[in-house]
Order: sequence, then structure tokens, then C-alpha cells
Amino acid sequence: MSSQSNETSSSGPAQKASKTKWYALDKEEVAKQLQVDPSKGLSAEEAQKRLQQYGPNHLEDKKKESGWQAFLRQYKDLMQKILLVAAAVNQIFTGDWKTTMILVVLTIFNALLGLRGEAKATASLAELSGKMKINAHVRRDGKEQEIDISQIVPGDIAIVEAGDIVPADGRLFVAATLETEEAALTGESTASSKNSNAIEEKEEVSIGDRHNMVYMNTSVTRGRGEIIVTTTGMGTEMGHIAELLNKTKADKTPLQKQLDRLTMIIAAIAGLAFVLMVILGLESGQSINSIFAAGVALAISAIPTGLPAVVITMYSMGTQVLAAQNAIVKRLPSVETLGSVSAICTDKTGTLTLNKMTAREFSVPAKNHYKVTGEGYSTQGQLFNDGGTKIDLDEVLQPMVLCSDARLDGEELIGDPTEGALIVLAAKGGIDLEGLRKRYPRIAEVPFDAEYKFMATFHNMTNTQGKPVVRCCVKGAPDVLIARAGSFWLPGDKVHPITEENKSIALEENKRMASSGERVMVVARRDFDPDTFDPDGNLMDMINDLTLLAMVGIVDPPRSEAKDAISKCHKAGIQVRMITGDHAVTAASIGEELGIEGKALTGAQFAAIPDEKLKTELDQIGVIARVTPEDKLRLVTLLQEKDNIVSMTGDGVNDAPALKKADIGVAMGITGTEVSKNAAVMILTDDNFATIVKAVEYGRYIYNNLFNFVRYQMQQLVAFIACYLLAAIFVVLGGTPFTAPVVLLLRFLVEVPIALALGFGEMDPNLMDKKPRPLKQPLLSSSQWIRITFLGVLSAMVTVYLEALYEPSGTAIAATVGFVSFAMHTFSRGISASSETETSFNRDVIHDRNQVGLYGGTLLITILATELDFMQRILGTTSLSAEQWFVCIAAAIGILLIDEIIKFFMRRSRSHNTVTTEAIVDTSQ
Repeated sequence: MSSQSNETSSSGPAQKASKTKWYALDKEEVAKQLQVDPSKGLSAEEAQKRLQQYGPNHLEDKKKESGWQAFLRQYKDLMQKILLVAAAVNQIFTGDWKTTMILVVLTIFNALLGLRGEAKATASLAELSGKMKINAHVRRDGKEQEIDISQIVPGDIAIVEAGDIVPADGRLFVAATLETEEAALTGESTASSKNSNAIEEKEEVSIGDRHNMVYMNTSVTRGRGEIIVTTTGMGTEMGHIAELLNKTKADKTPLQKQLDRLTMIIAAIAGLAFVLMVILGLESGQSINSIFAAGVALAISAIPTGLPAVVITMYSMGTQVLAAQNAIVKRLPSVETLGSVSAICTDKTGTLTLNKMTAREFSVPAKNHYKVTGEGYSTQGQLFNDGGTKIDLDEVLQPMVLCSDARLDGEELIGDPTEGALIVLAAKGGIDLEGLRKRYPRIAEVPFDAEYKFMATFHNMTNTQGKPVVRCCVKGAPDVLIARAGSFWLPGDKVHPITEENKSIALEENKRMASSGERVMVVARRDFDPDTFDPDGNLMDMINDLTLLAMVGIVDPPRSEAKDAISKCHKAGIQVRMITGDHAVTAASIGEELGIEGKALTGAQFAAIPDEKLKTELDQIGVIARVTPEDKLRLVTLLQEKDNIVSMTGDGVNDAPALKKADIGVAMGITGTEVSKNAAVMILTDDNFATIVKAVEYGRYIYNNLFNFVRYQMQQLVAFIACYLLAAIFVVLGGTPFTAPVVLLLRFLVEVPIALALGFGEMDPNLMDKKPRPLKQPLLSSSQWIRITFLGVLSAMVTVYLEALYEPSGTAIAATVGFVSFAMHTFSRGISASSETETSFNRDVIHDRNQVGLYGGTLLITILATELDFMQRILGTTSLSAEQWFVCIAAAIGILLIDEIIKFFMRRSRSHNTVTTEAIVDTSQ
């Protein structure tokens, strides 16, 4: 590999990184070979030197093809091949080099259009990649700091914890209950437990068995670790895989595949039409030259120019617009999927709420109750006793700080919002946060995990009797810690045993707080003898017989815009479900306030319902509380089995499976872990539920415009093919209704501006009043094809009839009337195609300056083509009389009115169906 050759040519740690069996060395020897002191890390100066020597820490993209290679690749497209064959046939049989050149130039235009679409898509994805920078925690110059992951170098000391992405390959020298998910490298579905001990086996050890190594882009699912980076960039194990991936070809989007099938159908129809034209032409005594001239013109008119390029361009535009609206979509096809979302399963905290957790009250069970003032993460506030016994709260507040990783930077929180509420509460009670942590550093810990729903830390302290103890500080979910508790704390370090009779005190207090919409956290502790405590022992087994200290009621106010966004979803036929780890009563209260429809279940109740029964009840479920990752994954699976397109939000490590399974996995950009961001296809940079709804609406807008554009294009192609067939059948203008130059003018100077108007028109304000479109629904249904064919053939009949009517007056007049008639049909077709069912007679086009300019330009080009002398010579047109113009315009308006009648009956039918459905619903209720 190239990366290896680079490392071999240099000296120093990186060269050893590609060859040394780091897992077989003691951690001290690893540090020595990589020339770093783990307690201090690299100096900034040394890190910069190594960065210049070994390059940035990133995986290289696929080797960029040259411009001429990309250009030639465009000629693999079937339509390009057809045009080239048509050019060759034209030159051989007619010798008309001008038409041959026109066909060749058309293929060049198509190739350039394709390149432009690809360039826009590449630029869009590159811009989004720049917004998705991943940071890593390192120790440099003796201080922990956050740097861009690309700046990691061999010898860096990287610090990881649950939810992080491992920044590079490295050797562990600290591992606290650390587990990583390495399925991408090993294929193992279960997390791999890690430690820092050297592996003494002499033979090569497989990646899955290297328990003291971690690898780039794998995820930390549990615990905490410190790593000496051994290899970066393409020299990593993930770099080897990246080289293989760079050799694979990207698949087309579902919509592009549908368009490819449509172009194949159109090409087949055009081919049949040409065969018929040859047969009819020979029977009528036409020359081979004239027949092939008509065939070449047909080939130009029947090619659906630039359809795939337009799709890519609109997708790219969509990702850029959504990024500006705080939704980063990582894959272009997801823009299409967004418009079909029918179910949104969303977290509560930070997504539906502000994620500024604030302690409103806390109680020392059976003793005291306190109200807390202040907002957000400001430490300005007071604790008010409701009249119970006055006690020293330090013993209660200290564990809130020691058992938290969150920190305050002024009024900005760094870390978990719930922990933020606890440390702010402690600060309001007079606790010096940083001073306390320095005085009592951790000697062991049990990191938080969604599986057991608590966190515990261990500290060397002295109790109130002056005796040294190892104090275990615990915080977590009420139901879990109450079940693990053995006593209530009383002032003076006294305890009161918990019995079946008095346990209800804690349970009732939890229920009271939760019923008022508060999230409840329990703080507890347990003391151990320092002489018998083993920090490397089974810490989980020690989290029992706890002493309950306090129960804290925390609120997170709903976002003001969330209620409106949920209401919009209901109108759009999208069911919103709140999936939360909060208490069921709390979740139900907030769900009701936000207008989420459906009953509330706990995770246990949800898990107890069999799949088949649950499928029938899903529509009646609006809130699921106390969920596990397995519950989320099951919910997504069952919704998809009911043909829903599911969007699932998540921010934690264990949310990753559900995010991957969902059609649109949505990660939180502010609070989300790197693992969740890696699993999701969309990242919210503002963690706001309303942004998801905006993205869904914009996805509908993109698809609606593409649908209108394709309908218009297909009707144009049907009309062109029908014109040539009818002209051949009735021998109008020698079987050639339009010459090749006229077709080019119609396709590129009349049709394209109208196509742009359809593709980039303003958003329909009624988009979110319609039910979601099934993702598997074909782009054009049978009924839509019938309508397209009917209107296209009708338009062709009128055009060819007018040509035949004026042919006795002269070929030039007949050809010009045909050209103007078809141009006017194209104009009216564009106006009608802006909506499948709504009337064209509204002011939307007039109010949109871009639309007015594009349609006006089309009309101007049509007039100039018949009036300017040099264009008349090129196109073979002539000036028309006012009467002839009137006939052409009237014919186009007539076709438009026929389509308006079709729209009227479609609106009436849909209105009737809606009323009938509502009546059935009312009757059932």
C-alpha cells in the first residue's frame, strides 16, 4: 500500500507502527519506543513535527479520475450511445455533415451536463464533510485538550469514553471497564472487552483477540480508556479496508434507477416508431435520405436529455439547503427518502425540549424538602427549606459533584445536561466544584450504561467520625437505585434501614415528582474499608445495600416550536412517538402538553406485547417510557413491517442499532455521541425536533418538483414521438414534422427553461397537508401514464393537423405553424405540470419572478425564431400572420383546458374519498 511505502521511507515511531507487534509489548516499552511520557503526552512542538512527517490522520478518498476520464465515462450512458449511432448512420446514409455535427455536439452537451451534476454533488458532499468534523480528546503538554481528529499523530495520548469514536489505532495503557464494538473489523456482533495487559503469545494474534489494542473508527460502547496512538491514517487497520472500498462503485439512487428504466422504455418506443417510419416511408415512395433524416430528428427529440443529472443536481441542492437549516444529510438519496417519512420516533430531552436541565426541587427522603430557584446553568440561585429539620447539606450535595463528569465554563455546560443540573444544584448549595474534585479524585468508577441506568465513582475520603473510607458515590434512575438501597440517610451520618413498610416513602416521592413532569434522579452512597477494597475487582457487585441521600426533581422545558411542528406532522399523516428513558408519568405529561397522540406505555409493557398484537396496537401508542435499546430497534422493525418509512432519533451509544435500522436515522449534533453520528444518515446541528419536520417538508418539496419535471418531460417525449409517427402515417411534410435544428431549438431553448421553472419552483404551501408517499411507489403510476399519453398524443394530433392544414400554403408556413403550435403546447404543458391536481389559473407563476422570467424567455425565443432573418435561414421558418398565431395559441389553450377538466374531476374524486374516510372514522368512534 502507498501508506506503508510512505512509512517505510521515514524514520521514527510511525515506521515501527506498521511493523511492531504493539500488543506483545508492555505499556512502558510502547511509550519508550514511541518516545512519549503518558502522564504528559507530546509537546505541541513535537506533535506538529510528527504531523508534518506523517501527514494528517484521515482515510484517503477514492483516487480522483482525470477530467478526460470523467468526460469519457459519460458515454457509457445508453442515450449517448444511441445519439452516436444516429450520427454515424446519418453520415453514412445521407452525408449531411451538419446534422452529424449537431448530434455529436448534443452528446458533448449531455456529457458536460452530467459532469456538472456530478461536480455539484461532489462539492455538496465535501462541504457537508467539512461540517461533520470529529474531535478527539488528547493529553499534550500535560493538559487534556480537544483537537480535530485529523491532527492526531503517532505517540499522542488519546482519551476515550463510552460514545466516542476511537481516533486512531493504539495500545491501551488505561482501561476502566472498557468495551469497544469492532464488528467492521472482526465481524463479531458483541462488544470486545479491553484491558492494558501485554499479550505474551509468540504467534500472530488476530485483531479480535488483541484485548489491549483499539482501532480507528471503532466505537467505545462502555467504560473509559487512555491510548498511546501507534498508527494513523491509511496505515491503520481501517485504512486497509478503506483501500478496498475505494475500488468499489457507488450504486445509483432508487429514483435514478426508475429514471433509467423510463429512458429505456422511451428509447424502445422511439426505436419502434423509427421502424414504422421506415416501413411507411418506403411504402409511400420516400427516399432513404429523407427517411433517415426524419429518423435522426426523431432520435434527437426522443432522448430524455439530462434526467439523471437533474436528479443529482436537485439532491445536491437539497443537502445544501437542509444544511443551512441545521440538518446535515450525509447521503444524497436520503433527501428522496425524507419526503416519504410516515413515522417519527423522537427522544424527548433536547429534541422536544430545550435540553437545559434545571433542578427545581430535591428531598432527603422522610426528612426534608427543598425548592430550588434559578434557571439553566447559572449558579445563581437559592435552596429553600419547606420547614423541615435544618441540616448540613454537604453530605448530600458532594456526591452529586463527585459522581459527575460535567463541568461549567461560566454559564456554558460541558457534558451531560442531567449532570449539569446536579452540579449546578450543588454549586447553589455552596459546594466548590473543582476544589472538591481535586481534593477527592476518583480511584475507580463504573461508567453510566443504559443497561443498568446508573453511574458510580469511588473516592478516598474520611467520614464524620474521622475514619478513612472508600466512598462509593452513585447517581441513577429511581427505580434502579431504590431497588439497590438498604437504608435512608439521616443527619450525622446515621442511617435508617429500608423496609417494605417505609420503602413507599421513596416510591411515593418519586411518583409525586414524576407526575408533575419532572425527571427524577436519585443520589446514594456506600462506604468501604480501604484495606479490603480492590479497585480492579468486580465493582458492579458492590453497588448494593446503598444509602439513599436525595431525590432530585429536574425539569427540561419543551421547545416552543415543538408543539407546532408535531401539529404539522399530524396534518401531514406522520405519526410522532416520543421514545424516552424518563419515568412513564413524566413522559405522558410532557407528551400530552406537546400534543402527541396515543397512550403511554413503559418499556416493560411494550416488551411484553407479542409482535403480531403490537402491530395492531402501534397506531394507538404515542409515548414509550423507560425504553431499552432493544425496544427502540423492535419498534423500528415493526413499523417498517407495516410499510412505514421510519425516522428515529438518538444520541447515545446504544441508539446506534436503531439509527442504522431506521430509514432516516437522526443523530444529535450537540449532545450526540460520535457513535450515534456515525450510525445516522442525518445530523441535527441544533438538536431540534422542528428541524426534522422542516427536513421532511423539504424532502417532499424536492420530490414534488422532480415528479412535476419528469411528468412534463415524459409528456414532451410522447408528443414528439407521436408527431413523427402521425407525420409518417399521413405523409405530412414528407414524414418530418420538425427538422433536426428545430428539434434542438425546442429541446434546449424552449423546453429547458420551462423544465428549470418546474424543477426549482417555489414550495407548495399545501405539501404538508397530504399523506406521505410510499417509498416503493413507482414514479409514474398506470393512471398517470394514461394521462401523459393521452395529452401527448392529443397535442401531437393538433400539431400535425395544423401542419397538414397549412401545407398547401407552403412548406415553410406549415413547418413554422407546427413549430409554433408545439412550442405553445410546451409552454401550456409546463404551466399545467406545476401541479398534478391544482388549477393552473392562479397567481403563483405571476408572483414568482424567476418563473415569469423563464416562461417569458421561452415565449420570446419562439417569436424570434419566426421573425429574425438569420434564425429563419437556420430553422427553415417564416413569419406568421396574426391569424396563424391565434390558431396556434388557441390550440394550446384548448389542450390546457382539457387537462383542467381532468384536474377538476381528480380534485372532486379525492375530496369525496376524504369525506367518506372521515365519515367511516366518525362512525367507528
